[in-house]
Amino acid sequence: MIIDAHAHLWKKQNGRVDGKPVYALENGKSNFGGEIRQMMPPYMINCENTADMLISNMDYAGVNGAVITQEEIDGNQDSYLLTAKSQYPNRLKICSLYEENKPFETTGFDGIKICAGRLPTQDLTKHYKVFEAADKNNMFISIDMADGDLQTESLLEMIQQYPNLRIAVGHFGMVTRQGWKKQIKLAQNKNVYIESGGITWLFNSEFYPYPSAVKAINEAAAICGFDKLMWGSDYPRTMVEITYKMSFDFILKSNEISDINKEKFLYKNAKEFYGFNDSKEITPIKNMLD
Repeated sequence: MIIDAHAHLWKKQNGRVDGKPVYALENGKSNFGGEIRQMMPPYMINCENTADMLISNMDYAGVNGAVITQEEIDGNQDSYLLTAKSQYPNRLKICSLYEENKPFETTGFDGIKICAGRLPTQDLTKHYKVFEAADKNNMFISIDMADGDLQTESLLEMIQQYPNLRIAVGHFGMVTRQGWKKQIKLAQNKNVYIESGGITWLFNSEFYPYPSAVKAINEAAAICGFDKLMWGSDYPRTMVEITYKMSFDFILKSNEISDINKEKFLYKNAKEFYGFNDSKEITPIKNMLD
């Protein structure tokens, strides 16, 4: 049983980065603020990153559920994510997107995504209303923070103000950046967890089987415990280099993490945090190379 705590979906990519437009082209490529980037696997020829395609990948890899977060570079995907969840209500949890000085949605969503490192106002206490709304509606906050400890103190204030609010810190605290352990330390608080979406991106120069990523996971566990760590794929951007299965296979095959902690990291912690209560086992299909 496996749960993906950090994936993305969109019907049409139409976002911004540093005030410049980001939009899809063809064959998985996007215009990223004036630069052409391979944003998706090239088989996404029409650049639609749909729920059907993700579920197909999940079924093949044996992933039971996924949390669909958002990113400002993709544009607001609230409408499409509601459609995706209606298609796969037992497989997907979805986040609405919080954008500074814009209204945000709570109805129909499980959580709210804050791209904190991209906010014009970096002090998270100035955004207390989104934390307040999530707490009131029994939602979780998915947050990708600025590098290092730039926002850790202001997030700690929100954690203390809303102690029952579930908060998942993404990108494993931006693990390859200086000061990343300050973000991990936040998970010493009761309802704060760390998810590893993007860890294969951050260690991409090393590549599979990512020994430094495994080392970092153990270092994080020494700070907050394995009970507070969750796996995430950052699908589909990380899939430009690896397969979906490879994004967690390096954990399964590692001798540096115990089987008990692998189960916590890949499934149990996310099941409890996000409330995946209807997950069913997926029957593996023998492939042509077996």
